[in-house]
Amino acid sequence: MTYTISIGSNVQGKAHLAFARRRLAERFPDVRFSTVEDTTPLFFRNRDLFSNQVARFTSDSPEGEVVAFLKAIEGEAGRLPEDKAREIVKLDLDLLACDTRVCRPEDMARDYIARGLQELENMD
Repeated sequence: MTYTISIGSNVQGKAHLAFARRRLAERFPDVRFSTVEDTTPLFFRNRDLFSNQVARFTSDSPEGEVVAFLKAIEGEAGRLPEDKAREIVKLDLDLLACDTRVCRPEDMARDYIARGLQELENMD
């Protein structure tokens, strides 16, 4: 299966995204990453910029196992449940699509995601 994910952080973004890339590459050797793009937050009063990136990889692992791995990476980066209320996102990894099935259509419509997806398509 082909998995497409988003990666984001609004706290020490460069370091947290580098950590996520390293962990993803350890498990999914064929992973490819779009360029990091900094964006203004969509739903937060906190105006700290988000660092965002899109990634794509293949795996025989079932979707639930991949999602659990993404959440484990978030935890390893220090993400805590109470951070959300404080508008702190140390690391957020979301499954955007699995093969042709879109899991997060609202995210897929965002400009920075579309640009990242196009960049990944151009790598093929």
